[in-house]
Amino acid sequence: MSSLSRELVFLILQFLDEEKFKETVHKLEQESGFFFNMKYFEDEVHNGNWDEVEKYLSGFTKVDDNRYSMKIFFEIRKQKYLEALDKHDRSKAVEILVKDLKVFASFNEELFKEITQLLTLENFRENEQLSKYGDTKSARAIMLVELKKLIEANPLFRDKLQFPNLKNSRLRTLINQSLNWQHQLCKNPRPNPDIKTLFVDHSCGQPNGARAPSPANNPLLGSLPKAGGFPPLGAHGPFQPTPAPVPTPLAGWMSNPPAVSHPSVSGSAIGLGGPSIPAALKHPRTPPTNPSLDFPSADSDHVSKRTRSMGITDEVNLPVNVLPVSFPGHGSHSQAFNASDDLPKTVARTLNQGSSPMSMDFHPIQQTLLLVGTNVGDIGLWEVGSREKLVLKNFKVWDLSACSMLMQAALVKDPGVSVNRVIWSQDGSLFGVAYSRHIVQIYSYHGGDDVRQHLEIDAHVGGVNDLAFSHPNKQLCVITCGDDKTIKVWDAATGAKQYTFEGHDAPVYSVCPHYKENIQFIFSTALDGKIKAWLYDNMGSRVDYEAPGRWCTTMAYSADGTRLFSCGTSKEGESHIVEWNESEGAVKRTYLGFRKRSLGVVQFDTTKNRFLAAGDDFCIKYWDMDNVQLLTSVGVEADGGLPASPRIRFNKDGTLLAVSANENGIKILANSDGLRLLRTFENLSYDAASRAPEPAKPTLNTISAAAAAAASSAALAERVASVGSISGVNGDTRSMADVKPRIVEEPNDKSKIWKLTEISESSQCRSLKLPENMRVTKISRLIYTNSGNAILALASNAIHLLWKWQRSERNSSGKATANVSPQLWQPSSGILMTNDVAETNPEESVACFALSKNDSYVMSASGGKISLFNMMTFKTMTTFMPPPPAATFLAFHPQDNNIIAIGMDDSTIQIYNVRVDEVKSKLKGHSKRITGLAFSHVLNVLVSSGADAQLCVWSSDGWEKQKARYLQLPPGRTPTAQSDTRVQFHHDQIHFLVVHETQLAIYETTKLECVKQWLARESSAPISHAMFSCDSQLVYASFLDATVCVFTASHLRLRCRINPSAYLSPNVPSNSNVHPLVIAAHPQEPNQFALGLSDGIVHVFEPLESEGKWGVPPPTENGSTSNVAAPSVGGSGAEQTQR
Repeated sequence: MSSLSRELVFLILQFLDEEKFKETVHKLEQESGFFFNMKYFEDEVHNGNWDEVEKYLSGFTKVDDNRYSMKIFFEIRKQKYLEALDKHDRSKAVEILVKDLKVFASFNEELFKEITQLLTLENFRENEQLSKYGDTKSARAIMLVELKKLIEANPLFRDKLQFPNLKNSRLRTLINQSLNWQHQLCKNPRPNPDIKTLFVDHSCGQPNGARAPSPANNPLLGSLPKAGGFPPLGAHGPFQPTPAPVPTPLAGWMSNPPAVSHPSVSGSAIGLGGPSIPAALKHPRTPPTNPSLDFPSADSDHVSKRTRSMGITDEVNLPVNVLPVSFPGHGSHSQAFNASDDLPKTVARTLNQGSSPMSMDFHPIQQTLLLVGTNVGDIGLWEVGSREKLVLKNFKVWDLSACSMLMQAALVKDPGVSVNRVIWSQDGSLFGVAYSRHIVQIYSYHGGDDVRQHLEIDAHVGGVNDLAFSHPNKQLCVITCGDDKTIKVWDAATGAKQYTFEGHDAPVYSVCPHYKENIQFIFSTALDGKIKAWLYDNMGSRVDYEAPGRWCTTMAYSADGTRLFSCGTSKEGESHIVEWNESEGAVKRTYLGFRKRSLGVVQFDTTKNRFLAAGDDFCIKYWDMDNVQLLTSVGVEADGGLPASPRIRFNKDGTLLAVSANENGIKILANSDGLRLLRTFENLSYDAASRAPEPAKPTLNTISAAAAAAASSAALAERVASVGSISGVNGDTRSMADVKPRIVEEPNDKSKIWKLTEISESSQCRSLKLPENMRVTKISRLIYTNSGNAILALASNAIHLLWKWQRSERNSSGKATANVSPQLWQPSSGILMTNDVAETNPEESVACFALSKNDSYVMSASGGKISLFNMMTFKTMTTFMPPPPAATFLAFHPQDNNIIAIGMDDSTIQIYNVRVDEVKSKLKGHSKRITGLAFSHVLNVLVSSGADAQLCVWSSDGWEKQKARYLQLPPGRTPTAQSDTRVQFHHDQIHFLVVHETQLAIYETTKLECVKQWLARESSAPISHAMFSCDSQLVYASFLDATVCVFTASHLRLRCRINPSAYLSPNVPSNSNVHPLVIAAHPQEPNQFALGLSDGIVHVFEPLESEGKWGVPPPTENGSTSNVAAPSVGGSGAEQTQR
């Protein structure tokens, strides 16, 4: 059904409700499935009309649609059953048990048995978990609280819980407008037309030669409400015969209801007891806008009974088989935790820019990289984690001859220039600078301090007040606005002007591009307080409205694009932040808490689809988007404090907030996640006292957040996601919530002679041998859990080992560390997670595994069928895909954990859907077994590697092969038959690491080109495994001679070598050939890694606390660091010359 047809249903619902057709209203709600009337649902539940409750629900969901739906129906039927038992109506209870509750037995037989046993009790309250069941009325009320949370969190009810904000009698109004139109077109209009029917078009019957007024107050249709909101799209005068064709509504200003903000759903299980305290309220987390599918929580073991029908779903916290202990109190589903704890309020960094910051913007991917523009035209680029100023550029016109005479004259008259706006493109490959004089400069960014001139545009006469990047027609564009009252659109690749929008009567102050329902548009605000909206068609403004505060107003959407806000300050100093109702073009709510007379123009920002922040009255003020009252305010007194109206900018995750401070300062405020992110840089800074008087420029990192090749790729930029992930060489795709990469390595003082750091004794680093299992002889696979508090290993005999660290006085974080020994963990049942094995010797099989994002499940294979294990109980949930062929590598699709890429020993890759138990695609391109798989959620590709030393790139949309290339093997080197090639994506999701026994290499994905390569000497030991550190700044590599090397990832140069004597026991015989087979990097600590050895032992490594890092990066020579011959990885440590 089209969006207009859908809206017509809403108009009919409003009409039926106004006409009191109550039963018909709810019948249409149910049959259309467009609007779930929570008030009606509550009334029916309170009244115990269970048949009507389920019938109404059936229009929106079925019992087996997802776990939210299952729990909704279970709670209703359980309540119905308990009420029958409470009335001692055994026959009715048995009927409910057989007809309604038996459906849940297939998902949890034990639970069904326990429910059945209630029939044998005189009073079901004798069951301990139902002992607090009160009377029927209170039980229904408690259940209803839980049902509302489940409904609000259920994806099937998304956008169906809020009725559009319509004016009264909207359908009547539209009919009146239609009659007005028809009457205007009458050949012989009568002054008092007699409207007798709506079935045919109106026409006045008797000619009288006079043109009559419109029937504004016809008794049949009621009064015509006064026109409000924005004028009709495309109409610049009344009843234009041929209005300009315009896409449906202007991206929602005329039709789309605002999004509903859902509270967190309870994490309670389906069980006998009442709803448990929601897990989300105990451990608050802001839910993602579109949560990717993931496994159920760890205390569920029923998946084996459901995988075929329901798959591995996104509703992760609703296991079926756990019986909650008791009812909670009569709590509401409002937030039960301190929301302000999520806000950046702690001053974590103080930077000095040298001139007053006017505009700031964090890099969209490298979220500790801050771009700053100042009041004297300077541009600064900061790595706030290490407090390093990477770039400082003073204002300079690149090509004065290309500028207009007006601009040249203006600069001669007054050379002073200020920055009005700095902003990154969506993929971080470009950034733009708008100046107070005529021009815009666009730079391309290539990582580290590598900033290059890209475009200079003489954009406006006078100041350029704002700029933004956008993608109309899938082409990257720059949008500017200025004092000359125009908005202009420029091609970001060539600088060619594409559109000029004229219509404002005052200088244009800001622009806000957006898109909805495939409609691209731009909002603009001018200094006279007018808001206008433009489509990319040169047809003029579609909207003309006044902003609260008039004068200086900016607009911004929430991160998910569903809610629109504006912030404005009048000339008198009155400031306003408001949320707009997009369906009406009217103010929905006005936020309170501003100083009566602001002392400057207030800037604001949004974060996490939940909070607003503004700089006012010498502090930062925060609001919850759903509450007009001020949430909290933060003042910063130290080191000069804040100006009256500080300028502010959140990073993309909302963990950091940059704030302009007095005395040319910038304060970086952080929440707990932000502090953790910045702590990763603490040990990576260097002693300022050892610097040369002029610090060396940071070394160039060519693995940039956005490759130059992608700089003009609009298709790529559109795909950039907000959260990075690492597609690991062990097959895991993990969220990087706590780790953001450091852009730049520590500068080197070239006055000092660089020396490779050698670690040969255990006292030179922190290493920990984990408790061993005597049955294990060789570690085949190794991975840290995503939480960072455990290590999982898969041994060659198909047994899994799990080591868990506990919180203690010595380990307050509970994270994995080399300082404290963990527990080799097993459930109380004593069972082991053991893979199905083929008839052949499992030691000869290829082992592989992949871990779910929430650490609840591991999917694993050791030559036999693929097994799915519950990480809490170690139980086997299900097995599937028996050999042949056998699985050799596993990787989850980053957006859908129901989709698994399975590399096979017959050289194929099978794309398997767990939900439907079906192979969706079979990818053929390799000639030997698959040894590596990695997804990029930015490029939407899957990269595969095989024992044939070939790399392939596949589209993850249609699974077609895009590119293939063989590794560049050293001349005369023939890989062994067992030689694996592994792949792992860099944090930028554009480059990936390739690991082969002969080399390490960095490839750029879109062109499948090798950009860096490190070759092992022919005489040295082969590489056994390698992996990026969690921030992608280091590469850890292990060798078959038991040496471990640490490389600087940006140019693959060796910086530290750990010799076997530093960690192998002196009791290990020299001829035993014990060596590392696998290496794993900690997901949050960049300097921690673990080794799995050929004797079944696992070691954890960290640098000494006094060092804080693995060696020092070597200096770059002549700016070239691309192909570096390997130093010996054996005992001598001699360096070969660079070639």
